Amino acid sequence: MTEPLLSVRGLTVEFPTRHGILTAVEDIDLDIMPGEVLGMVGESGAGKSMTGNAIIGLIEPPGRIARGEVLLKGQRIDNLPPDEMRAIRGRRIGMIFQDPLTSLNPLYRISDQLVETIRTHLPLSRDAALKRAIGLLDDVGIPDAARRIDDYPHQFSGGMRQRVVIALALCAEPDLVIADEPTTALDVSVQAQIIEVMKQLCAERGAAILLVTHDMGVIAETADRVAVMYAGRIAEIGPVRDVIKHAMHPYTAGLMGAIPRLGENLDRLSQIPGAMPRLSAIPQGCAFNPRCPRVMDRCRVDRPGLLEPVPGRRVACWLYPEEAQA
Repeated sequence: MTEPLLSVRGLTVEFPTRHGILTAVEDIDLDIMPGEVLGMVGESGAGKSMTGNAIIGLIEPPGRIARGEVLLKGQRIDNLPPDEMRAIRGRRIGMIFQDPLTSLNPLYRISDQLVETIRTHLPLSRDAALKRAIGLLDDVGIPDAARRIDDYPHQFSGGMRQRVVIALALCAEPDLVIADEPTTALDVSVQAQIIEVMKQLCAERGAAILLVTHDMGVIAETADRVAVMYAGRIAEIGPVRDVIKHAMHPYTAGLMGAIPRLGENLDRLSQIPGAMPRLSAIPQGCAFNPRCPRVMDRCRVDRPGLLEPVPGRRVACWLYPEEAQA
């Protein structure tokens, strides 16, 4: 069996405050295989972006990884010194942010930024790096790349800037790409193009992608498996088709029920009552219990771990027998 490209075990991120320690991400366990797209979905504040930032070593102090391990091809990277982690970012792990201008310096031409990144991680001359940069822009669908490469970021549309950022993330042929809401700021037609570019590059280059988003449509179109997060924990994880068609966690079922379907004539969409709890007010037991339509007494007392009721599906819910503990 192929070994996971990325393994995360027990990842917990904490923020010390005057009022105590706030736990933003708790006990995250997941694997991503080579060439796989793992989607991570949930409401705002669920901990999706924080998980991606922790994996790539971008937690801002005083935040810290309190427990757990992050392994890239079997090598532990969460405890590396800053210089070594900086070398891994870009070379072995690429990052695509929601706002392209977060990654692009408005004062420099695209050519300067791509060439500098390529030469930082690969032993290439400037001419060879420039040729590679033009090829990357071609790959991500920038028309007339040889001419546009000397433009500034403000001369590109939002969708084209996001394509440039994807090219930037792929400069050094990373093993893993973390894409944090890469299509949120784009209109629907451009979203579809960006999704197609990411899927194609993943298939051709064998890179794995961790796709962080709140859009189940993007997940359904792009990902192989999906992890549903709630209040800093994984509520459910499994193959996309199975999770969408047969959600096992009540929270996942609520997310699916809130999506309109073609051919259905409904007066109103179903909704999940209440809101995501604040980090300082996460309830005892299952964090979803105040909003859950199937809550039981145990849910208010004990927090469930990830159970495996059926092979390949894991869910943190007491609706399933404890013997299924993964």
